[in-house]
Amino acid sequence: MRACIQQRFHQLPHTRFSFLHPPRIHAYTVANVENPSAPSREDYAYANVFLWNTMIRKQAENGDITRDPPLLYYIQGLRTGLRPNGQTFMYLLKALVCGKNVNEGEEVHASVIRTGFASSEFVSGALLGFYVANGFIGEARQVFDEITQPGLVLWTLMIRAYVCLTLPGEALELFRTMRGVGVMPDMVAVATVVSASGLLGDLGVAKTIHCFIEKSGVEVDAFVSSTLINTYAECRSLTDAYRFFRETAVKNTVVWNTMIHQSLEHNNLELGKQLFDSMPERDVASWNSMIRGFANVGQYEEALALFHDMEISAFSHGALEAGAWIHSYVNNNDLNRDGSLDSSLIDMYSKCGDIAKAIQIFEESPRRDLFTWTSIICGLAMHGHGKKALCYFSEMNESQVSPDEVTMVGVLSACAHAGLIEQGRRYFQSMEKVFGLVPKIEHYGCIVDLLGRMGCLKEAYDLIMGMPMEANEIIWGSFLSACRVYNNVELGEVAARRLLELDPRDPWGRVMLSNIYAEEAKYDRSMGLRKEIKEKGLKKSPGCSSIEVNGSVHGFLVEDNSHPCYNEINSMLEKIEKLMN
Repeated sequence: MRACIQQRFHQLPHTRFSFLHPPRIHAYTVANVENPSAPSREDYAYANVFLWNTMIRKQAENGDITRDPPLLYYIQGLRTGLRPNGQTFMYLLKALVCGKNVNEGEEVHASVIRTGFASSEFVSGALLGFYVANGFIGEARQVFDEITQPGLVLWTLMIRAYVCLTLPGEALELFRTMRGVGVMPDMVAVATVVSASGLLGDLGVAKTIHCFIEKSGVEVDAFVSSTLINTYAECRSLTDAYRFFRETAVKNTVVWNTMIHQSLEHNNLELGKQLFDSMPERDVASWNSMIRGFANVGQYEEALALFHDMEISAFSHGALEAGAWIHSYVNNNDLNRDGSLDSSLIDMYSKCGDIAKAIQIFEESPRRDLFTWTSIICGLAMHGHGKKALCYFSEMNESQVSPDEVTMVGVLSACAHAGLIEQGRRYFQSMEKVFGLVPKIEHYGCIVDLLGRMGCLKEAYDLIMGMPMEANEIIWGSFLSACRVYNNVELGEVAARRLLELDPRDPWGRVMLSNIYAEEAKYDRSMGLRKEIKEKGLKKSPGCSSIEVNGSVHGFLVEDNSHPCYNEINSMLEKIEKLMN
């Protein structure tokens, strides 16, 4: 490698490193004498070191160091008179770790000593990490021992190195030495030591470390909690693991999953099922553990029943990751050879927001029955692809597959989203005449929504009044929204009164009517309704949104601060807002 570097060095064009050349620095110095306000020689030297470091860092980030070895850049920089700083060595060692270049790493180590950076905690940490990554634990310990006063980061790094190489005894001995010199561990160090006691398999040591954590006042986070549960279980004491689980205040989904996993690993299916049923939130790992737990003990019917529950959970909560896992499981186990599950998969992907995947499954499906057609039509309508949904409905009719009531809800909803009023009227009328389907309240609701969106308020009102059943709050609410958009005070008042009759405690109708009055400059009526809402203490149901992260669906309400990561979320939003401004 060294010879290769020398050869590449002589092959490089001179201009490639011309920005590092001393004559340029000299020219800048002359300019500085002539113009005192110009940047100094030190400024340009710093700038060149920055560019030098950047070139080395880019090699580390790219990962391919065979074409342009980072040591080549380092040697060239030295020959042009540049002096390395701590970042130079950190980037260089990181690049060499990627290429597993041990000999070059040792040369850099020698340079670190010669330039006096061996006392830098950051550079020493990079050296230590380099040796550990290449399996040279003895050299790593030598680097550590040569540091006069290592900080907590270096202590933790060295302890973790022993744990990663399955040397728990050495890790615990070093921890005792650390405590002997008065260095107090943090959560990361504590979790590392707990892992070491688990590897050792000594219950007494595990309890000693746990006792130290409680007495020292070190904050216990979810990672430490999970590690303690695993450690007690690895020491063959599920009882102690469960006792700690019950006592700890930190219980996120990861901690719950850890306890469930260890219960099943120790053949305590009853405890695992009890914990699973008590979980406030589940992710893919939760379901996976329990399904595997039932299968491992031969309870296949229970495993299949739980698998079905998982499908329903994924559909209802829009958990795309969980749904995709189900799809993968179905494919890997050849459970959908005849396409009988395609309609469920299409429905799942549609409700989880991946309509493109839903379309792909439909196009590849060998089974085009009523349920498959209905799933794709309703899914497209849900996502606002009205015209495409109607194209599929036409293909469905050409395939001699008759729609049912659910199919027609999707068709009418597609018309409403696409603003296709004539087609909507025609399809609504064809329900009885062509398909023999009696329209239900859901179908009337779709037509009222369509007419309202297009501003046909009188026609929508007449349709509501002519319905064979009483209109519900959804239909009147949709009609009131249309009156709000088109500022129809007269019909808006009618819709609001009907909503108040159906639910006197819901303030939404009053708020919408108040907005209509305000648009028409009838401020006295608008303020009167607002005052009534306030005096009666009426409150709207808070809006809710959700997002899936790592298989778990997180819900958020308006003005809700109950989420466990509320402070971190707010902090990140503030940072994003500052960047945008």
